[in-house]
Amino acid sequence: VQLVQSGAELRNPGASVKVSCKASGFTFTSYYIDWVRQAPGQGLEWMGRIDPENGVTKNARKFQGRVTFTADTSTSTAYVELSRLSSEDTAVYYCARRPRLTGQSDYWGQGTQVTVSS
Repeated sequence: VQLVQSGAELRNPGASVKVSCKASGFTFTSYYIDWVRQAPGQGLEWMGRIDPENGVTKNARKFQGRVTFTADTSTSTAYVELSRLSSEDTAVYYCARRPRLTGQSDYWGQGTQVTVSS
């Protein structure tokens, strides 16, 4: 099982960023993909998830209207896009595989550093 994320990103405030997570070694449509971030000096923050089987998403209220989760089943790749970035969005962003029944993420991507700075 592998989740390989795209590389580090640098954005100006107000811009958008899109991070990818390419899955391999398992059936992509059989698991949820969670997105979690960790800002400097802070704990993990769950952003939301997508069910690649049907595209249904759920997001934390904090990101409502600003985050979009998508999944391309032809390439087994999940994406998170975050808009209207501010310095508070500077963090390492992770994707994680979550079995439908256990509710616990069991495999994680390597993380993608997103830095928002002018």
